[in-house]
Amino acid sequence: MPQPSHPFPLTRRHALGLGAAGLLAPLLGARPALAQRLATRQELAPHLYELAYSPRQRALFVASAGGFSEGAPPSRVFRLDPQTLAVQAEIPLPLKGFGVILDDAAGRLYVSHAIDGAVSAIDVAANSVVGTLTLAPKVRGEDGKEEAPYGLRRLALDPARGRLYLAGLSLKEGVLYVVDTRALRLTRTVSGIGPGASGIALHPSGDRVFVSTLAGQLVTVNTESLAVVKQFAAGGAEQPLNLAWDAPRQRLLAVDQGLEGIRKMQEKNVPGFTSRNPGNRVVALDPETGKLLAEGPVPEGPVALLADAGRNQLYVSSRAGGAVTVLALDSLERRASVPLPVHPNSLALDEQGKALFATVKAAPKRGSLDLESVARIAL
Repeated sequence: MPQPSHPFPLTRRHALGLGAAGLLAPLLGARPALAQRLATRQELAPHLYELAYSPRQRALFVASAGGFSEGAPPSRVFRLDPQTLAVQAEIPLPLKGFGVILDDAAGRLYVSHAIDGAVSAIDVAANSVVGTLTLAPKVRGEDGKEEAPYGLRRLALDPARGRLYLAGLSLKEGVLYVVDTRALRLTRTVSGIGPGASGIALHPSGDRVFVSTLAGQLVTVNTESLAVVKQFAAGGAEQPLNLAWDAPRQRLLAVDQGLEGIRKMQEKNVPGFTSRNPGNRVVALDPETGKLLAEGPVPEGPVALLADAGRNQLYVSSRAGGAVTVLALDSLERRASVPLPVHPNSLALDEQGKALFATVKAAPKRGSLDLESVARIAL
């Protein structure tokens, strides 16, 4: 396979920070009617990350990593009432939890342990962990500390095939983990993803998995051969952090983050690299060629994006910009923006209940145990 045109070595600090936290302008004026629909915001625990809504359970699940300093609370998954955000249950985790994805029909919530290179399965009816799988043993670094060889970012799920896909973020070469969900067993580790593996999306047919990298690449893995079959530039998106699938138009959507720290690493490590765009946008890409099809600006530091085909809307969280922006899914034109305090991060949708949920992170500071919150936005 051709190699990425813009490979660069991420430092371990940047790699694990991006892998664990999804981290990486003036606030867009909010449409008052939408901004006033911020009905509920509930403080829960330090270090909240991703969340998932279960229509069958009529519950919202959110992962808390707990903390990284002495006296930090344990990592757990909160089960919340989707209307009031009241805590219905707390599910202890064996390791620090970050990413989540839900198989609602099977009653399983999968939680990635980003800095431990592992994944757990939760029975959402019983509110208990049923198993934990270590994807790769830890290795001893030059500093003498043992760490997972890859940080874990977003997850993709294929319920029909009983497969879970996890992008492994590394300093030089990323991987794609393929997990058999029925046996909770590692099926394959696909190599050749490239540096900075971050976003992931599954084609609706299940025959392809797309992975974006912070080297500005889009990688396609065939799910039959479990091998990389395509690798090309992501339409000029230099920092395609996360991906989503636009089903009506059969195209990929990505946030192009525009983080200055990543740009500096690219300029330092990639011969002849010159940044050509400021990021802070959403792009639509042709999944077959990586061609840029459309783009739309969003506030600074976009992180997560979530497509709502039924309403022809795309929701984008911007951590530095402090807002969730609503774009038209077809044109990527801005419809509205909901300001949120500090740093909105991950998103989930209750389509029938007409509600959008977002985790809201505290200002980053070393050893922080500040409480972070979940916001509910009526649509």
